[in-house]
Amino acid sequence: MGVQELDLFKELDPRELQKKFLNSLLQIQNVRRGSIWVKKKDSYVCVEAAGDESENILGVHLDSDHPSIVGWVIKNKKMAIAETKSDQRHFREVEEDFAVKSSMILCFPLIFREDQVFGAVQIIDTTPAKSQLNLDKDYLSTLQNLVDICSIALSNALLFSEEKNRTRHLTSALSRIEKNNAIVGQSSGFQASMDLVKSYAGTDFHVLITGESGTGKELAAEQIHRLSSRRDKPFLVQNCSAIPETLLESELFGYRKGAFTGAAKDKAGLFEAADGGTVFLDEIGDMPMSTQASLLRVLQKNEVKPLGDTRVRYVDIRIVAATNKDIKKMISENNFRQDLFYRLSVLPVHLPSLRERREDIPLLAKYFLEKESAKAGIPEKKILSGAMQHLVAYDWPGNIRELENLIRYLMVITPSDAIETMTIPPNIRGENPDTDEANPGEGLSEDQNEFTRDLSTLTWPGLERAYVDALLKKHNWNVTWAARASGVNRSTFASRMRKLGVRRDDLTG
Repeated sequence: MGVQELDLFKELDPRELQKKFLNSLLQIQNVRRGSIWVKKKDSYVCVEAAGDESENILGVHLDSDHPSIVGWVIKNKKMAIAETKSDQRHFREVEEDFAVKSSMILCFPLIFREDQVFGAVQIIDTTPAKSQLNLDKDYLSTLQNLVDICSIALSNALLFSEEKNRTRHLTSALSRIEKNNAIVGQSSGFQASMDLVKSYAGTDFHVLITGESGTGKELAAEQIHRLSSRRDKPFLVQNCSAIPETLLESELFGYRKGAFTGAAKDKAGLFEAADGGTVFLDEIGDMPMSTQASLLRVLQKNEVKPLGDTRVRYVDIRIVAATNKDIKKMISENNFRQDLFYRLSVLPVHLPSLRERREDIPLLAKYFLEKESAKAGIPEKKILSGAMQHLVAYDWPGNIRELENLIRYLMVITPSDAIETMTIPPNIRGENPDTDEANPGEGLSEDQNEFTRDLSTLTWPGLERAYVDALLKKHNWNVTWAARASGVNRSTFASRMRKLGVRRDDLTG
């Protein structure tokens, strides 16, 4: 029964530590059922369970106002021994549907520093004779000392895990602050969408944001989180089209050690890391059907099952999803689950394209000029009225993202403090670039000049396709070399090639 045999202080993963801790206590007392409970706000949550029916108690919340042995032990900071048939503190409803019920419960408080109780551990006898537990006074005193020592190890592991999640949250928040993105616009259609965003933020329902690429769906999701009661919890983002199917599932749900080749240790997924906060799933229309089924379970029951694990975890998250695709059409084509759509679209909001809010173009252009000038440490340039008229008249297939890229380009190629009409690329002015006298890319090579002229006309997928094409052409269709040059691993690069429809025949014709 030595502490060294338990080897608990070396374990920093709270899930592994909880399991080792509980199983060790059950072996010591020669019983087969037990559970660990942690105090969270106004309830006690079962974070670990062992024995028969353990899957039915893991994740259960007990209201702190309802009588329970766990609650009594935590409030009174001392051990309790209870015969379940006669003890009024026993919360019988928890075991109502159990085939085998508890007969005797031994419960210890989990004490941190300065006599602070953060939870309780129950060791449970299920025999009708109530004869399995050793309740000798000296034995229980020794066992209490062991529990106290292990409590410190467990509390340290929980604190370490919380700090890791907090660091991840802060890193994400700092990244968003550095981007310095703001929601800019006063057109009636855009304001109507923002009014919905503000009203949705006051609820806890899931949200589906639709709109073309580049319309600011992630900014709207951030706004929902920032105005919600979850604002102090993580806001984590996953683009569902950016990684292969198998990696997407492990990123979202996590995995257990040995679940697949390369899984050298347990990893918590995005949903667990965002517990209490918001998860933004971008490009939800590209999520594989198998992953959609797993996501539906998260929405229905708040359950997360890591790859390779036999048990589920329970999380408290809000999901904001976004797509530029016609989900209803995808449902009719059996490419998207109808039940998932209804779960996600409890609160729908559509963001208008930039051509539907042309009066916002001058505001956005000025905002990007201010932002990029401050970032570069140079005086802000002005867009003259003639040039602005062309910007307002253009259809912007790439929406706000395309406008932002154009502003960056204009800042670089404009030597004076004023952006004139002839500085605007010919395609934006609605002219044929081959017959136009102005050449904003003068001094570049032919390939570079062509790419620079066309950059602001591309959608994001189009820009990515052009980038992949250029890399493969440069490296003679060697995918490994092209992937290395792009800074991603080969499997990710190959996956994006498939997603974009890039084939060798297209490049060698």
